Amino acid sequence: MAQNTEETTEFEGETPSTYTTETSASAAVADTERAPLTVPGAAVGRRKQAIARVRLVPGSGKWTVNGRTLENFFPNKLHQQDVNEPFKILGLEGAYDVIARINGGGISGQAGALRLGIARSLNEIDRDANRATLKKAGYLTRDARVIERKKAGLKKARKASQFSKR
Repeated sequence: MAQNTEETTEFEGETPSTYTTETSASAAVADTERAPLTVPGAAVGRRKQAIARVRLVPGSGKWTVNGRTLENFFPNKLHQQDVNEPFKILGLEGAYDVIARINGGGISGQAGALRLGIARSLNEIDRDANRATLKKAGYLTRDARVIERKKAGLKKARKASQFSKR
């Protein structure tokens, strides 16, 4: 019978370099501030029952939400931070004036709708430079979670009355 011989070949040369799934474009964008384009952009963002119509105009970073300032419309710092994230991740803080009309929903839903509208507007302004970074951060995805409807025979969407055997 023939014996199996195992041939071990050693890897000659340099060891393979490490591989990563990180995109170098997003790292470069986050590290350096780049000049904004002088093109306006507009988009619609939705979250729960809230709808935000957003318009970005090159300017000094002035916010107008339903005719009020950002601090006046969203007194909670968390919501202010949430809607400002697309600018922060792209390094474009203070580069665009934001004009938004929001209706429907509650405060949190309106903040989510405004963030999606801003991200979509920035994507429309410069698709090549902004899309990969915004997509990776998850700002271009519509959050489809909505309140579940109440079912017949139950007190709420899932809550049933207490069961009694006898």
